[in-house]
Amino acid sequence: MKAKNNTAPRMSDIAVKAKTGKNWKDWFAVLDKAGASKMSHQEIVKHQSEKHDVGPWWQQMVTVTYEQGRGLRDKHQRPGGYQISVSRTVNVPLAKLYKSFANAKSRASWLAENGLVVRTATTDKSMRVTWVDSKTSLEIGFYPKGAGKSQVVVQHSKLPDAKSSARMKTYWGDALDRLRASLEK
Repeated sequence: MKAKNNTAPRMSDIAVKAKTGKNWKDWFAVLDKAGASKMSHQEIVKHQSEKHDVGPWWQQMVTVTYEQGRGLRDKHQRPGGYQISVSRTVNVPLAKLYKSFANAKSRASWLAENGLVVRTATTDKSMRVTWVDSKTSLEIGFYPKGAGKSQVVVQHSKLPDAKSSARMKTYWGDALDRLRASLEK
């Protein structure tokens, strides 16, 4: 069991109660009574599905919040490892932002890493990439944000632990700052 996580839930008591009929204190009591601290993620979700009138999205939200609150799951932890997400809005058209990732020469101007393997790409929309370690994955999304403005979201998955997820969150924040600076000059 992981150390108890004292991070506050991402959703307020008011929001969770409005959508599920219970606040966080109530959910934690219900799940504790059901023995959820000894259940797998899937078993906690199944319990909510069978015993409580909660939709699938809220089943996941309640389960993850419970697991984090009881120290069963770290922040950014997923079943397949840790996952982080970093985004930036850039004052350039979507096509130019996309090209800065898709074109190896353009990418080299702001990202020093060689050896990325692009598995799939949809022009001006998304890319799925195997990172240089050949173990972790990137999902990169590109979104229009108005005339001459666009957003990139980099999601890095399958990270082995909390330390590497924190390091990669910082890494991608710095990399996307360099990208924005190079595109907006």
